[in-house]
Amino acid sequence: MMSIGEQIRKLREAQGLPLRKVAAELDIDQSILSKIERGERKASKNQIIHLAHFFKVKEKDLLINYLSDRVLYDLIDEDLAADALKVAEKKIKYMSKNKNGK
Repeated sequence: MMSIGEQIRKLREAQGLPLRKVAAELDIDQSILSKIERGERKASKNQIIHLAHFFKVKEKDLLINYLSDRVLYDLIDEDLAADALKVAEKKIKYMSKNKNGK
């Protein structure tokens, strides 16, 4: 399983692009992009969407990985993380059902 940063690096390297070119596309310094790739800094949702279009990959796939990383980093040190995720999943299904049912 790759983190979103690892996935971005893999996409960039697969296309033979230097950090500076992708960073320029995002209008950020290449050191910031390097930190995102190494997991030392978090990308924004808008940056992830922009990267999906730039790399011509499914936005949904990148966003799912991005969101899963956000959840992971919030819960990684919690003893009850797995239990909390199960409850959260039920709540998401319940709220989505009620939201769509209105």
